[in-house]
Amino acid sequence: MPTEILMPALSPTMEEGTLAKWLVKEGDTVSSGDLLAEIETDKATMEFEAVDEGVIGKLLVAAGTEGVKVNTAIAVLLEDGESAEDIGSTAKAEAAPAKEDATEGDTAPAKAEAKPAAPADAAAAPAAPKKDGERVFASPLARRIAAEKGLDLTQIAGSGPKGRIVKADVEGAKAPAAGTAAQKADAPAGKAASARVAPAGPSTETVLRMYADREVTEVKLDGMRKTIAARLTEAKQTIPHFYLRRDIRLDALMAFRSQLNGQLEKRGVKLSVNDFIIKACALALQQVPAANAVWANDRILQLTPSDVAVAVAIEGGLFTPVLKDADKKSLSSLSVEMKDLAARARDRKLAPHEYQGGSFAISNLGMFGIDNFDAVINPPHGAILAVGAGVKKPVVGADGGVEVATVMSVTLSVDHRVIDGALGAELLAAIVDGLENPMAMLA
Repeated sequence: MPTEILMPALSPTMEEGTLAKWLVKEGDTVSSGDLLAEIETDKATMEFEAVDEGVIGKLLVAAGTEGVKVNTAIAVLLEDGESAEDIGSTAKAEAAPAKEDATEGDTAPAKAEAKPAAPADAAAAPAAPKKDGERVFASPLARRIAAEKGLDLTQIAGSGPKGRIVKADVEGAKAPAAGTAAQKADAPAGKAASARVAPAGPSTETVLRMYADREVTEVKLDGMRKTIAARLTEAKQTIPHFYLRRDIRLDALMAFRSQLNGQLEKRGVKLSVNDFIIKACALALQQVPAANAVWANDRILQLTPSDVAVAVAIEGGLFTPVLKDADKKSLSSLSVEMKDLAARARDRKLAPHEYQGGSFAISNLGMFGIDNFDAVINPPHGAILAVGAGVKKPVVGADGGVEVATVMSVTLSVDHRVIDGALGAELLAAIVDGLENPMAMLA
């Protein structure tokens, strides 16, 4: 029987993607591991490999198609002895409607038989609700929406891969009936959630009418821009930000950096100020372990390693590749790794595990001449450090006299659910100490 090739979930949070390019054509013979297509997720373009061998009987989704849901059939694979004629007969057999009055026991075998070649519209058919004690698989966003609406995830059928519950499943579900224990228990949380949701703003039609007499260029939103818009809106609406600011004297660091770069020149390594900032933040998270944490809805997760994310601007958006175990790496290895991650980020060639995770992020706009700014926390991180430019300023020295020093302004945006004021101040003080005494970071 012909086997359908389904749109893969190339990251834990992927719900749809763009089939950017087919690398095979109808009639091609493929083996396990052969590249079939290039899939664009919200962050990267990734290659999709075959898991079975056979002949490509039909391509169901054209190259360039956007918004293809995970688990949707995109092609049909034929086995030995099968032909393209078998595809049509299989589709007709699978398209037969199920009996409305069928019992659960009657429909289970039918679903199992239909799985290899279900039609495209039925590829994402929802799984049955979970039984008591059975593990529930749901995306983080689906869990948050369910919590706000007072929904029991065990009673929701998932339409994602392997029955995973996704955003659409919980948005269409109804909250428990009024007066139930579940609703009463969740009522305070639901009210709080409703209170913090900001107005959606004017509709698309309203905005278009507003500028109907002006010359404009419409810019289509790609997957990355949609994701950035959704995540940052969610972050500002749901994360209680507070901000801590410090000025850092960079004179000792600049002199030390110049000395190290002179010694590393033969190895082709050139350290940037950002490399020192990454190292200082990683060590500070080890010195203040309670701040090395992320928000997980009903709990806080404290990380043991220092996994530091760094914002990298690319055309149309940004990536935050993660430098894992940054506290254990030398400045030169951090520099080389960061340059590699940044280069592949700009080419959109990062794998999901390279830009997901971490507990802390750095956003540096100093190279653009920005003196200071406030960065938005990237959930579920506990904090993000906004770094401005190092500029020469008059400062009061230890002897009370006025002198000129290179000063860099930083702002630490903190999630108050994870880190309180005093703890955030302790973390920022450790970062400042590392940057103003750079030699100690090598000890």
